[in-house]
This record gives sequence, structure tokens and C-alpha cells, in this order.
Amino acid sequence: MYYYLYRDPDHQWRWTLYAANNRKIANSGEGYLNKADAQAAISLVKGSAYAPVKE
Repeated sequence: MYYYLYRDPDHQWRWTLYAANNRKIANSGEGYLNKADAQAAISLVKGSAYAPVKE
């Protein structure tokens, strides 16, 4: 898996998470004005491995 960090057409930072088979499995859902904010969002996703799943 890997994260792809990029600028969208509005020049905002976004990220997409790709699986090992290169399929998209998640994205930022919003654009960020600062690259550091997008990187912080990636860190939040990485750190949520033990978050519970609720139904």
C-alpha cells in the first residue's frame, strides 16, 4: 500500500491511498491549502489502525 500526495486542479493538496494491486481504497475527501495539513491527515489515517468499527 502507498499514499499518493498531489495537487488538484484548484491547487489544493489531496491524498489517495492505493492497495498493493494499485486500486484506490481511500482518499482525502477534501482539499488542503497547505501540504503539511494533508500530510497530517495521512498521519491521522495511519494512526487509526485500532479504531473500533461500529455498525
